[in-house]
Amino acid sequence: MPTLTISHSAPHTGCNDNQTSDERRLHIGFPSPANDFIKEHIDLNHLIVKHPASTFYARVEGSSMKGAGIGDGDLIVIDRSLDAADGDIAVCCLDGKFILRRLRFAAGQHLLLCADPAVIPSLEITAETDFSVWGVVTHTIKSNRRNRKLQ
Repeated sequence: MPTLTISHSAPHTGCNDNQTSDERRLHIGFPSPANDFIKEHIDLNHLIVKHPASTFYARVEGSSMKGAGIGDGDLIVIDRSLDAADGDIAVCCLDGKFILRRLRFAAGQHLLLCADPAVIPSLEITAETDFSVWGVVTHTIKSNRRNRKLQ
């Protein structure tokens, strides 16, 4: 079963608000000469962390959610202040263990769906199930560079 290591987000203090950085939009094709004049401050904490006191990061181990774009080693951003809704990907506590699944609330059923149902079947949550939604996944941060062996 995949495991998650939970860590709390650093609160956005605003101490870098006066600093600017030269960030450029990514355009595919011929670069515009005007790109040299674009200055835009991008603060990932501001874009990703909406509720600092209730936002956590977790490193994913396992590939059961690969079909949803979340793979082994990815970093997920979890907001515990959000109410889980149908279709959300959430960190859930099931029988005392963390699992990552898509929530499906339909026709009076509550299901936990794996992104690859051929590998792991969906789980139905009943009144007897020891279950809670720990937090809703709001973002996935992944590396696009493949691992290289040091020579």
